[in-house]
Amino acid sequence: MPRRRTSSSSSSTGSSTGSPTTPRNRTPQAVRIRRRSFGDFVKAFFAFVALLVLVVGVPGALAMSVGWPLPNGVPELEWLQKPITTGTFLNILTVIVWLAWAQFTACVLVEIKAAVSGIGVPGRVPGSGPSQLLARQLVAALLLVGATAASLTPGLSQLGHDMEGNQRGTVAAAQQTPGGGLFAQQQEQAASTAAALAEQAAGAAAHADAAGSAAKADDTKYYRIQPPEGRHHDSLWEIAERHLGDGRRYKEIFDLNKDRVQPDGSKLSEASLIRPGWIMEMPGDARGGDLVEMPEAGGSAAQQQLHDYGKAGGDQAGGGGGHAQGGGQQGGATQVSVPEQRPAPDQRTGGHQQHATAGTSAASDAFGLPQALVGAPLLAAGLLGALGRRRRQALWQSAFGAVGGRRGMEPPTPTGDAADAQDALLVGADPEGVRLLDRSLRGLAASLAAESRPLPTVYATWLSNNGDLHLQLAQPSGNPPAPWQLGQDQTFWMLARTDAERYEDVDAAAPYPGLVSLGTMDDSRLLLNLESVPGIVSLSGREADRAAVFASVAAELATNGWSDRMTITLVGFGEDLTPLAPNRLRHLEGIDDLVETMEAETRQRRGALGAAGHDSVLTGRTGPARHTRWAPHLVLLAAEPSADDAMKLAELAADASRLGIGYLVGTESGDLPGAAWEMEITGEGKLLAPLLGLELDAQLLPVPLQRAVVELFVESDPEREPQGPATAPPFLVDISEQGRPAVYARLVGPYEIIGLDTPDGDRSALLHEALALLLLHREGVHPRVLSSALWPRGVTDDVREALLDRLRAWLGTDPDGTPRLKTDATGRLTLAKTVVSDLDVLRSLYHEATQGRGVDSRAVRGRLLTDALVLVRGPLLADRPEGRYRWLTHEIIDAQLPLLVADIGLALSEFHLVKDRAEKAIEALGAALNSAPGDERLWHELLRATHATGDTDRLQALAADLIARSGARGLPPRTEALLDELLPTWRNGVAAVG
Repeated sequence: MPRRRTSSSSSSTGSSTGSPTTPRNRTPQAVRIRRRSFGDFVKAFFAFVALLVLVVGVPGALAMSVGWPLPNGVPELEWLQKPITTGTFLNILTVIVWLAWAQFTACVLVEIKAAVSGIGVPGRVPGSGPSQLLARQLVAALLLVGATAASLTPGLSQLGHDMEGNQRGTVAAAQQTPGGGLFAQQQEQAASTAAALAEQAAGAAAHADAAGSAAKADDTKYYRIQPPEGRHHDSLWEIAERHLGDGRRYKEIFDLNKDRVQPDGSKLSEASLIRPGWIMEMPGDARGGDLVEMPEAGGSAAQQQLHDYGKAGGDQAGGGGGHAQGGGQQGGATQVSVPEQRPAPDQRTGGHQQHATAGTSAASDAFGLPQALVGAPLLAAGLLGALGRRRRQALWQSAFGAVGGRRGMEPPTPTGDAADAQDALLVGADPEGVRLLDRSLRGLAASLAAESRPLPTVYATWLSNNGDLHLQLAQPSGNPPAPWQLGQDQTFWMLARTDAERYEDVDAAAPYPGLVSLGTMDDSRLLLNLESVPGIVSLSGREADRAAVFASVAAELATNGWSDRMTITLVGFGEDLTPLAPNRLRHLEGIDDLVETMEAETRQRRGALGAAGHDSVLTGRTGPARHTRWAPHLVLLAAEPSADDAMKLAELAADASRLGIGYLVGTESGDLPGAAWEMEITGEGKLLAPLLGLELDAQLLPVPLQRAVVELFVESDPEREPQGPATAPPFLVDISEQGRPAVYARLVGPYEIIGLDTPDGDRSALLHEALALLLLHREGVHPRVLSSALWPRGVTDDVREALLDRLRAWLGTDPDGTPRLKTDATGRLTLAKTVVSDLDVLRSLYHEATQGRGVDSRAVRGRLLTDALVLVRGPLLADRPEGRYRWLTHEIIDAQLPLLVADIGLALSEFHLVKDRAEKAIEALGAALNSAPGDERLWHELLRATHATGDTDRLQALAADLIARSGARGLPPRTEALLDELLPTWRNGVAAVG
């Protein structure tokens, strides 16, 4: 990237907005030329002498002093048996020197060709690192003062119009490398090439000006993309910042150059790639000494030069060395670039992510759902999955605590902001995307392990708009295992969505658990691998904006579905976030505690890696201990550390990427020691990283939304003490004769609807599914939640409204004219009380038997429990078609219904055993086991009821059946203890069978 220069104070008088085909009237500006110093001539002289000695002198001296070192004829077998003399030894050394000379000469030729061609970075001669470095330095020093070198490359001022007239090209925003330099070889290579090319362009422009090439007043300014200079790469952001005063105006350069054919014959195609030597037309108000004018004269000569330019740059274009975006890690240099994306035939085919982000802002605002969760599909999926697990855990823990009337059978119904947050999670979540990401990464790890290849270091992952997965590697790692393939260059591995869908679950550790979403750019979602960054990632901006980013990162890391184990340390914030994942999240009050903790852990990890013989945690994750060791530790420090603390953190982070430790640190000033990547969050929700070439729509979790999400988790905490009496079902049915419903749906077992005509056509299944969702949520369903459940890959508003109209018409109205599908004050869809399901009746019967009239009347309780058990005809929606009702994975009804049936069976068994009706009790327990075969409580009661019959053989047969069902895991400890009490000889029977 060219060095920063102070922009010229002169301003253009032309309009900046004119038609792109209309010439602009501006006065040409002189090109700044670096004057050659005496030192340059001295360096050039010594470089010339050195090249002359090494290229010409060495072979001449060898020829005169030693002569031809090889035998003149084919050696015979006796020659091999002769003793090695001094002459033989000298001949061998001479051959080696000749080979070294040939290699160096090849390096000199390669460097001269690359320097005078004016494009890209020279190709590498195999096995000649030091030799090529020396050749590069000598050639660069010589060509910097050579007039012929500048004349060999066409300058911008000599070029005419485009080869294709006013055809424009897509400019890709080149990404720049923050922090750390390249390997010395590549650093010198890039620096010398950049200097040579800059001098060539300046010389050509000066020559054209001296020859009297008068530019017209309406000439357009152009900029030529420069080769890498040190660790810097030219980027549109930097160009816009330097010549337009604002890096965000890089998009104007992009638009001006769309579809332009470049001098090397290629076209600009993506917003992430530019190549050295490409010509960029600049906006009308561009200024600065790097810009030149392109006169109209000389069009034919210029086209020939363009042709020659393309031939010179063709080899570079294919090798990846001429790309300004780089993409590797060389001696600690890091960089993120946007991958090329294949066009999607349908914008909705990219998965639920598109439904959650594209075109939903207005609808979301209209229905009051927080867009921060609706537009964060991976975060929403993680939170929703963790919330479901938390509620199931609470349900099961409560189930084994007492029988009947306990808290937990019905989780609390969220209200207010918590209800909106839950709906936003249901709308925004993309569990299928998380599943594909997890399987793809684990499948890659398994394939590499099978080939005895290490895991490559991955800086970032991009999920494109069509569902493809791009891994950006720190450095080229060869060809990926199938079905992965190389992406736009050697530092990208790409997996198409169709290939990802073929992956099955594999027994492999999560290779990159530190990936976390930062936001979207060009419809692609960026996941940064925090543990791979060679240093600290700093985040500047207002405190509230930084807090929203930190909370989003912490929440996703704590609940994501592509990690096994990790530790996330929150410092200076996030104490209230720990309920999201108490096993992963921990909170520290101050930086002193953090430094002490991380110093100890850094020492421990270094020692563990050394003892295991691994160079990094990535090699350890594919080893035998992959499930118990090498989990990442990610530190999120929201408050800016002091200068001393910042230096301590920088020292700890210097080796952190190898140890699996990542640091994200907030800063007010934006200047943090040891920061490898610097980012800024703006008040408009943009996450900027100019040196990385990124401008993302940031993924945020603002404070009010944090509280709402945490409330959902706190209310579902299994360890939380019950607040008041047991939760009643959300909808109680009038179970008397007068409460006969108008519409009755049977959900427990095969799906049937009584009281409605079956809709005609293909929409019948969709209407049935919509009704089932409403019946399972009597508290109300948000319209966006309904459409997200029925069309997980996205739907337009008009299609959703058409479905609701058909659903209203199908359900009809009650005799008093009230519609059976209504909208409540919050905008949620609710069903009338006259629309009932058998699940509603089942819950109402059990509630009435255990907490209503059945409490005071034994006869009523027995009748209600018997009626309830008769309603159980199988699992929920037993005959649902393949591919539909996927929203049930978000529900806990699949755990609630078996527990409810087991509770009914247990209560009815107790009812009969009190009167010594063991057979009746066994019958009730058997019916309950048909729907809840895995409930240990039912088997225990069945053993007791069978023991009450006094039939030892029957009890022995039941014990044998239990043992057979338990398989290799064996009987649970409590079951064994019960058998020891009821049938002490049961172990003898097992031994006899064995």
